[in-house]
Amino acid sequence: MIGPLVEPESVPEWLRPLVKVSAEVDSKTFTRFSPPEAAYTRAAAVLILFGEREADGEPDVLLQRRADTLGSHAGQVAFPGGGAEDGDGGPVGTALREAEEETGVVPSGVRPVAVLPELFVPVSGFAVTPVLAHWAEPSPVHAVDPGETASVARVAIADLVDPANRFTIQKAGMPWKGPAFEVGGLFVWGFTAGLLSVLLGLGGWEREWDDGDVRDLDESLAAFQERLKGGE
Repeated sequence: MIGPLVEPESVPEWLRPLVKVSAEVDSKTFTRFSPPEAAYTRAAAVLILFGEREADGEPDVLLQRRADTLGSHAGQVAFPGGGAEDGDGGPVGTALREAEEETGVVPSGVRPVAVLPELFVPVSGFAVTPVLAHWAEPSPVHAVDPGETASVARVAIADLVDPANRFTIQKAGMPWKGPAFEVGGLFVWGFTAGLLSVLLGLGGWEREWDDGDVRDLDESLAAFQERLKGGE
């Protein structure tokens, strides 16, 4: 099922636009990629978990940074998630299981509210279903397995939409460009940044930012790492 899993009026007001629009979007809203005909794809799901900060009630989203020692996507920031397994019962089950395994999220405190269209990720061959959820009863989170996850963070939506934290990246010699965020000690790019960028717009949170600020990916990552080492 794609679209709302609950009545939009039953979620916090700030989350309603996303729940409502989930019934109207398709994969082209988020990506220009589609799986080649007869190509093998593996089903996967990610949990896009929105909560409210205890200090001020402002919305945030859960992100994790993958371990630097992984063979693929090392060090990249991602939503909790991964490949489907027998017994998951669908993308919601996959997303909740993976989030618990990776970040320690207690599934009983998570309320899935909408399912977005399946998105093809060419680099991995995964067909990823994003599951939107509200963190009704937040639980402590941490990197459950340091071999897979380096860190876990709740990132404020206000920080993600801050124009000072957004820019466009491009890899040298390639025509591809994409959005990126530098926020909360994280450098977010690729699939996760692209999905976040669209959701911020659909949710009505986006502020005007300079999408013409194009930076080289490798140089930006190196500079970011140096700033982290320097304690900035």
